Amino acid sequence: MSTRKSLQHILFWVGVALLFNIGVYFFMGQEKALSFLGGYVIEQSLSLDNLFLFLLIFESFGIKPQYQKRILTYGIAGAIILRFIFVILGVRIVNEFHWVLYVFGLLLMISGFKMIFEKKERQNFKDNKILKLLHKIIPVSDKLEGEKFFTRKNKILYATPLFAVLILIEGSDILFAIDSIPAVFSITTDPFIVYTSNIFAILGLRSMYFLLEKLHNKFAYVKYGVACILIFTGIKLSAGFFHIDISVVVSLITIFALLAISIIFSIFMPKKEKVSLSYENSKDISQ
Repeated sequence: MSTRKSLQHILFWVGVALLFNIGVYFFMGQEKALSFLGGYVIEQSLSLDNLFLFLLIFESFGIKPQYQKRILTYGIAGAIILRFIFVILGVRIVNEFHWVLYVFGLLLMISGFKMIFEKKERQNFKDNKILKLLHKIIPVSDKLEGEKFFTRKNKILYATPLFAVLILIEGSDILFAIDSIPAVFSITTDPFIVYTSNIFAILGLRSMYFLLEKLHNKFAYVKYGVACILIFTGIKLSAGFFHIDISVVVSLITIFALLAISIIFSIFMPKKEKVSLSYENSKDISQ
């Protein structure tokens, strides 16, 4: 997918999300519309960090772009189902045990600070525990079989490396959902708003990935913007313990500002330094 086409697709999905947001405004009111927009921006921002990890996984396994499309399509479908489960469970837990929000806030702040300060070497994804578990369930072949996820050899069913990478992608999305859904809870705990804001952000991920694949050197410091967004949403959740309420409008302005500053800062940084920072702080799923 060309850069221009990827950008067109991203603009299409953003446009669809904004149209849905307008519908929320007319049918559910201004507060719900602002909550949807806040959740959408948070999820879209945090997804950037997930996409950096996808780049590393595909690079590690030598997956060509034509095969990446299939994995991302199935990965998005899986994410839509998993997010529904996580949102329903998360909202139910929060409604039963409101204090969990403060725990989420603390975890988000820890995650944000780790993203800023922790230095990590490139991971060897082929040795991670998710794949070791997969090998125990089904044998995995050494060669790609086109776009096939499974193949038969001597009447024995094998998973292909493409399926192994899909499992790895889904595993990484579960880890990112642990951050992104509580972050949206800092804006609202309405399950409809939380889920739809997540889904509309996820729908544009494939196009965003192919744009990021070509321009990732220009987004080196976005990771730090994402980390600051995590810290801010964590503070917002934790502030409730002290009966301090940060409004949705203030939250939106802060999140937009953090993301914009990180993008602007990235654009004006020397290319040589950007490359090393792009991969430095990826989430560790190899443990």
